[in-house]
Amino acid sequence: MTSRVRTVTFDAHDPYELAGFWLQVLKAPRPDDDHPEDPYAAVVTDSMTLLFERNNDEKAAKNRLHLDLEPDRPRDEEVEWLLTIGATIYQDHREPDGTGWVIMHDPEQNEFCVLRSAAEREATN
Repeated sequence: MTSRVRTVTFDAHDPYELAGFWLQVLKAPRPDDDHPEDPYAAVVTDSMTLLFERNNDEKAAKNRLHLDLEPDRPRDEEVEWLLTIGATIYQDHREPDGTGWVIMHDPEQNEFCVLRSAAEREATN
């Protein structure tokens, strides 16, 4: 038998709000049973579920696990849009030749990377 990853779970001070950010990022609808005061909130896509669980502990160190996003538009456009919805740039690893990635933080300081789109990678091969 083989296991599969069903859910990636994040601690969150405000699960509903943090899920709202990721719902925008992944262009997913909010589940009907998610409400602002619930201890959990979910982002369900065709390929994965992100679950945000209320936990008021402060983040103490760098994430040991993070998401890598591959946008369907140019990486730089995606980064600019993510900044408008509450993300921040943590480290910028973009190179002059267009390669590289950007490490960003979501509104609760979880790291994630924005990679080049498939079209951008194909154009440099």
